[in-house]
Amino acid sequence: MKPVGPIPAGFEARDGDLIIGGKTATALVEQHGSPVFVYSKELLTKRLADLRQAMPDGLDIHYAMKANPFGPLLEHMVSLVDGIDIASGGELSMALAAGADHISFAGPGKRDKELIAAIEAGVTINIESPTECDRALDIAAKAGKTPILAIRVNPDFDLKGSGMKMGGGAKQFGMDIDLVAPVVAKILEADGNWRGFHIFAGSQALKADAIIETQAQTLALAARLAGEIGVAPAHVNLGGGIGIPYFPGDESVDIVAVGAALSKELESLPDILKDTQFAVELGRYLVGEAGVYLTQIVDRKISCGETFLITDGGLHHQLAASGNFGTVVKRNYPAAIANKFGIEPEEVVSIVGCLCTPLDRLSDNANMPTANVGDIVAMFCAGAYGATASPANFLGQGPATEIFLD
Repeated sequence: MKPVGPIPAGFEARDGDLIIGGKTATALVEQHGSPVFVYSKELLTKRLADLRQAMPDGLDIHYAMKANPFGPLLEHMVSLVDGIDIASGGELSMALAAGADHISFAGPGKRDKELIAAIEAGVTINIESPTECDRALDIAAKAGKTPILAIRVNPDFDLKGSGMKMGGGAKQFGMDIDLVAPVVAKILEADGNWRGFHIFAGSQALKADAIIETQAQTLALAARLAGEIGVAPAHVNLGGGIGIPYFPGDESVDIVAVGAALSKELESLPDILKDTQFAVELGRYLVGEAGVYLTQIVDRKISCGETFLITDGGLHHQLAASGNFGTVVKRNYPAAIANKFGIEPEEVVSIVGCLCTPLDRLSDNANMPTANVGDIVAMFCAGAYGATASPANFLGQGPATEIFLD
């Protein structure tokens, strides 16, 4: 038997049926079909409120929409945060459609048409290389526009314990430190609008001490670079890094401790950063725990003594939960039998999808209440890197329905 990850706070049962946004899982599947992603406006709003209370006054909070770009959810996030961070021209179109007016664009390999669209829309472009800077300046000059440019820095440190290291060593992201000052000088000489720095060291870290240390290093690096340039940056994006618990033994980050430490750092800034506006950029931390993936059991079978619950969903919607999205060791995401939520486990089962591949295993030898055909499986932490981070068209299956509950 393998344990499942911790179910996020905020979920309760009504007569043994999981409640999401005031509705039972059974009612949601009856109304919208299966499989379905369900996102809770209430949980999103609470997460932002709790985060703002913990973070320093005046700190901007940005949403990295790659975590979940679903239209109604994105519109709500635009109303809650201070900026939207995008990573493609497609995301730019979605952000504009959602009403975002403070947008920054990061990511290597920006195509000319994406740079043109970003410059025309007045988006802050986080420049990833000297050649990308040259291209942006040239495009802006031909269009008669002043580009708004920041430098994405490849820091000489990483975020300890992070699930994905975005800085330190050779990386496709950002510019090495020794390239930053010359590129900023080029932007200023060309009368570009230099906004500052984007410094993102890693993501999905669960240790407050590691996040605190990285934020302090990031501020020190920003001050050092500003001193070399001789011009104060208007804005510094400190990156994100705050993760959420997915697996057995994981615990939530102490954001109060992170916020208190960052407050002290911001109170003792060097003079060159005194008037700089700071932001944190978060994706999965803001939306991940507000989403649930519901999928109905279509078959129950026993093979060589092992019980399988076969659902009408699978890895084509929840690639990460299947362990095929960067996970080295297969561990179980938070999961439950939604219409028997809170009932004591009675058997060990493997929950699998409907795809013709052994990779399609959502939960491996997990302890669950007895479930049969027609019962509903809930996969939690499905609000981030679910629907759009999974191969929906694999084997011709197609996407799942997504709903946003007010």
